[in-house]
Amino acid sequence: MSESSVSTSPLTADLVAKMDAYWRAANYLSVGQIYLKDNPLLERPLTLDDVKPRLLGHWGTTPGLNFLYVHWNRLIRERGLNMIYLIGPGHGGPGLVANTYLEGSYSEIYPHIEQNADGMKRLFRQFSWPYGVPSHVAPETPGSIHEGGELGYSLVHAYGAAFDNPDLIVACVVGDGEAETGPLATSWHSNKFLNPATDGAVLPILHLNGYKIANPTVLARIPHTELEELMRGYGYEPFTLEGDDPAIMHQQAAAVFDTMLDRIAAIQKAAREEGSTARPAWPMLIMRTPKGWTGPKFVDGKPVENTWRAHQVPLDGVRTNPEHLRQLDEWMRSYKPEELFDEKGKFRAELAEIAPRGRQRMGMNAHANGGLLLEPLKVPNFRDFAVKIEGRGQHDFESTRILGHMLHAVMQANMDTKNFRVFGPDETASNRIGEVEVGTGKAWMAQTLPVDEDLSQTGRVMEVLSEHMCQGWLEGYLLTGRHGFFSCYEAFIHIVDSMVNQHAKWLKTTREIPWRKPIASLNYLLTSLVWRQDHNGFSHQDPGFIDHLLNKKADVVRIYLPPDANTLLSVSDHCLRSRHYINLIVAGKQPAPQWLTIDEAVAHCTTGLGTWQWASNDEGGPEVVMACCGDVPTMEALAAVSLLRVRIPDLRIRVVNVVDLMALQPTSEHPHGLPDEEFDQLFPVGIPVIFAFHGYPWVIHRLTYRRHNHDSIHVRGYKEEGTTTTPFDMCVLNNIDRFQLTLDAIRRVTRLKSQVAAAEQWYSEQIQRHKLYVSENGDDLPEVKNWRWPESRA
Repeated sequence: MSESSVSTSPLTADLVAKMDAYWRAANYLSVGQIYLKDNPLLERPLTLDDVKPRLLGHWGTTPGLNFLYVHWNRLIRERGLNMIYLIGPGHGGPGLVANTYLEGSYSEIYPHIEQNADGMKRLFRQFSWPYGVPSHVAPETPGSIHEGGELGYSLVHAYGAAFDNPDLIVACVVGDGEAETGPLATSWHSNKFLNPATDGAVLPILHLNGYKIANPTVLARIPHTELEELMRGYGYEPFTLEGDDPAIMHQQAAAVFDTMLDRIAAIQKAAREEGSTARPAWPMLIMRTPKGWTGPKFVDGKPVENTWRAHQVPLDGVRTNPEHLRQLDEWMRSYKPEELFDEKGKFRAELAEIAPRGRQRMGMNAHANGGLLLEPLKVPNFRDFAVKIEGRGQHDFESTRILGHMLHAVMQANMDTKNFRVFGPDETASNRIGEVEVGTGKAWMAQTLPVDEDLSQTGRVMEVLSEHMCQGWLEGYLLTGRHGFFSCYEAFIHIVDSMVNQHAKWLKTTREIPWRKPIASLNYLLTSLVWRQDHNGFSHQDPGFIDHLLNKKADVVRIYLPPDANTLLSVSDHCLRSRHYINLIVAGKQPAPQWLTIDEAVAHCTTGLGTWQWASNDEGGPEVVMACCGDVPTMEALAAVSLLRVRIPDLRIRVVNVVDLMALQPTSEHPHGLPDEEFDQLFPVGIPVIFAFHGYPWVIHRLTYRRHNHDSIHVRGYKEEGTTTTPFDMCVLNNIDRFQLTLDAIRRVTRLKSQVAAAEQWYSEQIQRHKLYVSENGDDLPEVKNWRWPESRA
C-alpha cells in the first residue's frame, strides 16, 4: 500500500457528517432517477404507480462518482480551485445530474427543475424518459464535456482540456472497464506532453470497482503492487484509496486528496517559479470501492453489491415482484431523505452550504461550456500566401506546403493568447505543413537527444503516433474554448471514425441546447491521398472518410476538395474562422498543377462549384459536361478535355469543378446545396455528365439522386483497386484516367455513336502502351508525367 494510506483525520466531525449527508443525498437522487416517476420524498410507501414502466440507467459506478464529487467540492471551496470533472464511466449520468442539482446549477439552467418536491419529481421522471435526458453524462448535463457512452476517451479529453489552461485542474475518472480499451491505455502517455509551467493539471482517478457488465476487469484482478508499478511505469506517482466504510473513507479520501493537490501545487511551483524543466511524476489515484456501493447487498438470494449484478438496475423486477418493490423502498429510505430535504423537498441549507458558489461550481464552470470562453482566432490575410498563376496548370506546387506558410502565420498571430494548436500523428512534416513548427516546435516533455530537432517543452504542435490521442486532445481543446487543426494521412483517419461519430453527436445535440455556446470547428486536413499513395500500396489507399462523414447531420458536416493551392487557402481560412462544424479538407501534398488565381479561387469556393470557362467551349450549350472533384481527378478530367479537343475539335464541352462537395445536394438536404434551377443550368437535363471524383463513385450518386439530370451522371472514382505502382497507373487501375474519361465522353454523346468503335480501339492501344511502359521503366509515360494544359486554351 502506498503512502496515501494515511491515518490522519483532516476533516472535523461536523464536516464529515455534512459531506456524508451530501453524498447520501446524491445517491438518493441517483436511485430516484433510475426508478421513480412519483413520490420523490417517499412520503408514503412506494407503489407500482410510483415506479417507471421502463427501468433504465446504471447504478454500479454512480456512488463512487458521487463520493468523488462531494470531495472535489470541499477542495474547490478550501483551495479556491478552478476544476472540471470528466467521467469516463459515462453510465454514471444520474450521479452528475444529482450533484449539479444539489449545487443549484441544474435548476439555474433548467428553471422547471425546481429545488422542491415538484422539481425533484420532474428530475426523476425526465431521466431515461422519452424526450427527457439521456442516462449518460450527456451534453444536457451541466459541467460535462465528455459524453462517456463510448469508452476510452476520458483521459485524452482531460489532457486536451488542460493544455494552455494553467489554472485549471481536470479531475478525470477512468473506469476500470474503460481502462481495457486501446485509446485509454495509450492516453496515460499524455503526461509526456503536459508542461507544468504553461498547462493545467490532470488528476486521473482509476476507479476500480471490479466489474464490467458481466465480467471482472483486468486491472482489478492483478496484484496491487503490479498495478502500482504499471502506473509508475507510465510516469505517475500512484496513490491508493480503498474501502467500503464511509466514515473511514471520507477521512482517508480527504487526506489523500490533500496530499495529491499539494503535490500538484509543488510541481507547478517548481516549474513556474523555480524554473524546473524536469518532467514531473504527476499524482494519480487508484480508488477501490464496491460496485454498487450502498445499494442492495443481496437480491433473490444472490450477491449484488460488489458484483457485476450491480452494474445497471440491481432490482429489475420491482413491477412484477413485490419483494423487489419492498427492497427498493428500504434501499431509498436507508439514505434518510427526511434528514436531507425539508418538508417542501428543498435540499437543507446547512448541507447545501458546503458546495462551491457561482462559477466555482463544477456544473457552472465556464471551461465545461467552452463557447463562453472562445476568443476569435486571429487569421492573417490568406491572400498574402497565394500562388501567382502564370498560365493555367503550367507550374506545379505542393498545395499543403503553401498552406503550411499560412498555418505558421496563424500560429504566430495567436502566440499571445495561446489558443491554437496543430495536431497530427507524426505526419506534420510528411504532410508538408512543417513550417507551422518554426518558432514554436513540437510539444515534448520526455527525454531529448542531440540528434532531435524541433522538440520543445513549450511547443504548440502536438505529434504522437496515435490518431486516437490527436483526436481526443483536439476535442478536449475545442470543447474548452480553443481552436485547432488536425492533419492526417487519408487512409488512416478511419482509426478515429468512432470518435468523430461521438463529437458529431455532441455538436448536433448542443446546437439544440440554448445555454451551450458554439465552439470552434474541428478541422481536418487529409492528405497523402489515395491517388498518390502509389509507393505505399493498397494498405494506404482509402478515401472513405468522406463517406463516413456524409452520414452525419447536414448542419454539422462540411466537406471540401480544393483542386489547387489557392482554393486550399480560401477553404482553410473559412474553416478556421467557422464555428460548431466538422470541416473536412481533402488536399494533395505532391507537386501538382495550379489552376486558379486567388480571386478566382475565392469566387469558386464561395459558390462551391462552377464552370471553368477558360477550360470550356460550350457556346450554344454543352454536348457533354466534364465534372471533377479533387486535385488528381481535376487534372485527369482536364487532360481528357485536351485529348477530346484534338480528336473532336467541334465537340462542345463544359468543365465543372466541385470544391464544396455538399453543394451537389439540393438545398432541402444541406445548407450549402445548390438550388435545383442553378444545378440544372450547370448540368442541363439530358446532357451526359462524366464525373471524375476523388472518392468512391457512389458518393456522387448519393448526393445527386434527387437531381433532374441524375440519370445522365456517370461517375468514375476509386473502386478498391490499388497496389504499389506509378501514380498514373493508380488512375488506370480504377478507370479514372484521362484515356477512360475521353472514351466515356465519346460513348455518351449521341452524335458520336459512329466514332465509338474507333475510340475503343484507341483506348485499348493507349492502355496497353501505358502498361508496357510502366512495367519496363518503373515510371509513367513522359507524355503523362509531363502533361500540361494547352496554353492556347487558357
